[in-house]
Amino acid sequence: MHGQLGVAIVGLGGAVASTAAAGIELLKLGKADETGLPLGDLPGLVPYTGMTFGGWDLYAEDLLAAAKHHKVLDRDQIDDAEEALAKIKPWPAMGDASFCSGVDGEHRHGDLSHREKIDCLIEDLVRFREESGGSAVLINLASVERTPDRQNPIYHIKEAFEAALDASDPEISPAMLYAYAAIKCGVPYGNFTPSFSGDVPALIAMAEEAGVPLAGKDGKTGQTFMKTVLAPAFRDRALRIDGWYSTNILGNRDGEALNEPNSLASKIETKGDVLNSIVGYDVGSHLVQINYYKPRGDEKEAWDNIDVSGFLGRPMQIKLNFLCRDSVLAAPLVIEIARCLDLAKRRGEGGILEPLGVFFKAPMTQPGQTVQHAFPEQQAALQTWLAGETMQQSYDAARAAAE
Repeated sequence: MHGQLGVAIVGLGGAVASTAAAGIELLKLGKADETGLPLGDLPGLVPYTGMTFGGWDLYAEDLLAAAKHHKVLDRDQIDDAEEALAKIKPWPAMGDASFCSGVDGEHRHGDLSHREKIDCLIEDLVRFREESGGSAVLINLASVERTPDRQNPIYHIKEAFEAALDASDPEISPAMLYAYAAIKCGVPYGNFTPSFSGDVPALIAMAEEAGVPLAGKDGKTGQTFMKTVLAPAFRDRALRIDGWYSTNILGNRDGEALNEPNSLASKIETKGDVLNSIVGYDVGSHLVQINYYKPRGDEKEAWDNIDVSGFLGRPMQIKLNFLCRDSVLAAPLVIEIARCLDLAKRRGEGGILEPLGVFFKAPMTQPGQTVQHAFPEQQAALQTWLAGETMQQSYDAARAAAE
């Protein structure tokens, strides 16, 4: 079994990243068990105790200070992980207020060209990979960026993307720079955010040529997770969904970033395509709202009202109220995505890892393929892939289960 893995995170000082790093340290100390970690001690995956964390953040505070600020962990957990967390300090990050104005900090590289920024990122990745024992993955946990014009030719043609980098084109976002740097130094890339990065067609083509695994996008943790579990059950029981109203309140840094309308639009877009694809018809009244509510902190509340019609057209309602800790749900998925990306790299697989779609709200798929959102079918594809089958067999298993 491969023994060591470095996880380089964009947004290292955020609530999710600091929770993931603290969780691994507590596992190493025997102060935590594997509850909430869905893959456990599966053959082929790097052990949890072999993982280390590093990465970039616009805020310079170490992870001990970050963990205290976010208040996800209790006092005993912070005390137990204190020594390790205090040693993990973010590297200067890449920021661009034109893409994410809701969250900004001063711990950043100065006025550099895109190529100079990429050189800095690659230097960080190469150093971290060597310090971590020779294997590393990159996970994007940064705040949500606005969605640019996806029809822009620079995103679709490799040569045009390279030329845009040469020209420091302002439509190249920080998330794209991180993804490009990872691909160029052979580091698998996972996008846990809704930002347009690893799914840029030009970057997908580069990753396929370089044999670099890609996974994303937008981690499926709370409300959307429940939606992809329940909707297949309603579908299979022939209960017609007449409407589904979803609202969220949260007060962490991610929620603060979503105060910016363009970032919010990126987030809602990844949450909104789920139902129709699962049930096979247009759920006309599918509404999703997300509101920043500072007093709630990381303790997110997701509330759903579901209107369904049953036998003889009789109406019924289902109410779901999920009070959850956002980072406690997200951090284990980040850990498992990193382990799976590392496994794919060691297997020699590159490009889009469709079997990892179970972890995401907007799973990346091969061109021309229908996106699979239903949790049972996604889980079947992941298990097939983890068992050592090829990615194509995983795709076929998931599609067979959906038919």
